[in-house]
Amino acid sequence: MTEVARSAALGGIRDAALGPAWIVGFSLLGVGSLARDAGHPIGAAMLSTVAIWAAPAQLILYAGIASGGLLLAAAISVALSAIRLLPMTIAILPLLRRPGQSLLTQLGLAHLVAATAWIEGMRRLPTMPEERRVPFFVGFALTCMAISTAMTAAGFLLVGALPRPLAAAILCLTPIYFTVAMTGAARHRGDWAAIGLGLGLLPVAQLLIGRDYDILAVGLVGGTAAYLVDRASQGRPA
Repeated sequence: MTEVARSAALGGIRDAALGPAWIVGFSLLGVGSLARDAGHPIGAAMLSTVAIWAAPAQLILYAGIASGGLLLAAAISVALSAIRLLPMTIAILPLLRRPGQSLLTQLGLAHLVAATAWIEGMRRLPTMPEERRVPFFVGFALTCMAISTAMTAAGFLLVGALPRPLAAAILCLTPIYFTVAMTGAARHRGDWAAIGLGLGLLPVAQLLIGRDYDILAVGLVGGTAAYLVDRASQGRPA
């Protein structure tokens, strides 16, 4: 690893450890407690954080297992829920691609994409020199994953110790942080249009489509509309 890459990776680790990694980590406490309720060992709970790396999908997995559902059905549900991360992955990977980068490396980077790493990556990477982007993102994302894995274990061991309202509030930390970070990073009309359309269309999509595909539908419709707004505001044809 070059000195530039090492410096960028340490910067990513520092920036994650100063706040974002703990916010996403605390949201994983509930996953640990659910895993214990479902009868899974602590090692499986921690592995689920590393392998799935998406708290909502982990909640789907353990809620399905705890209710007596088939493991295969839970696995399919988890896979389908991951579709919501596809637009985020498509958006950030162009910032992380480098000449000669292998497919395996790109798949590894794609696995690290989650809400917190994505919003910070989209906010920081565009103004960062290309040689610093991948090590920064990897350092940031792996720090989030490491702390989240530890907090999953803590939730497993502390099951029953947290009041239900507090546990529910902790699960809301990540979406709250995500919304605040997106608002802080908004610079153009298209950014504000995307935020406004997302907040406004989600309740409608939940009523018309249901909770399984609402986020995907809102992302497709709202994202396309925000893109058109951004193009029009800059005087470019759609």
